[in-house]
Amino acid sequence: MPVTNTTVLITGGAGFIGSNLCEYFLERKYGVVCLDNFSTGFRHNIEHLFSNPDFQLIEGDVRDYAICQKALDGVDYVLHQAALGSVPRSIQDPITSNEVNVSGFLNMLHASKEAGVKRFVYAASSSTYGDSESLPKVEDTIGKPLSPYAITKYVNELYADVFSKTYGMETIGLRYFNVFGRKQNPNGAYAAVIPKFVMQLMQHESPVINGDGNYSRDFTYIDNVLQMNELALTTQNPKAINTVYNTAFGDRTTLNDLIHYLKEYLSEFDSEIKNVQVVHGPNRMGDIPHSLASIEKAKELLEYSPQFSITQGLKEAVKWYWEHLK
Repeated sequence: MPVTNTTVLITGGAGFIGSNLCEYFLERKYGVVCLDNFSTGFRHNIEHLFSNPDFQLIEGDVRDYAICQKALDGVDYVLHQAALGSVPRSIQDPITSNEVNVSGFLNMLHASKEAGVKRFVYAASSSTYGDSESLPKVEDTIGKPLSPYAITKYVNELYADVFSKTYGMETIGLRYFNVFGRKQNPNGAYAAVIPKFVMQLMQHESPVINGDGNYSRDFTYIDNVLQMNELALTTQNPKAINTVYNTAFGDRTTLNDLIHYLKEYLSEFDSEIKNVQVVHGPNRMGDIPHSLASIEKAKELLEYSPQFSITQGLKEAVKWYWEHLK
């Protein structure tokens, strides 16, 4: 049921996931405050929302505590998405990743506590599983982090846990597994693999797969992630709060299979794409070989029921990219 007279702050709200969340919660009649500094997010992701009286944009950085306080004025719930993503970026510049992902997170968490928000839901990461080789990934079994980015996201979980125990805050962390879909940026050195491959294939350029292509991921369509955020925000199950959840579909796909699907679906728009050759490069530092989520905990405690498989999601994403980027 839509909640009225409820306001949610979405940090990083001009980014890929954040902008989809802004749309999603406005459609459900929430008031939405978007906080973004446009370092990785884009104004064009949200400018169609500017005319909505229930939408407010605050331009600012989570590293600025005063901005965090300002953004929380009149807010009931927080969906904290603001972060510097990308394992390679964190390896290149660990200090900035830490400032945004740890100090910025702590600013927002503490300001939320001071403002008395009802619940703080935040983007955690599957990178937290690190060198743990067990599959599927179960929330209680993690290894050592393999990148500065993974460390920052694990620290977020530790802080959230301490704040829930020490201050009585309600927190829920969502460990995102390779999210993809509409509005995901295909450009730049740190672009995610799916939009990057789509752009290259559309331009008849050979995509470069790191390694032999047998690394696998639990690719998760954006609409499944939107569902999880709403469930985390609204659950009244006391057992479901102050913990973390895998946010995924619960299936894995190799990079070789991913390319096969993308070529097949894009060929419906341009038959030449099926002839584009793939190039293999070296494995990427900090990458884990395989990732597969158990979603049993989310199903049991949040009644999560993902609607989009990898193939269903890819068909939707490919159609969106073709319409918006061609």
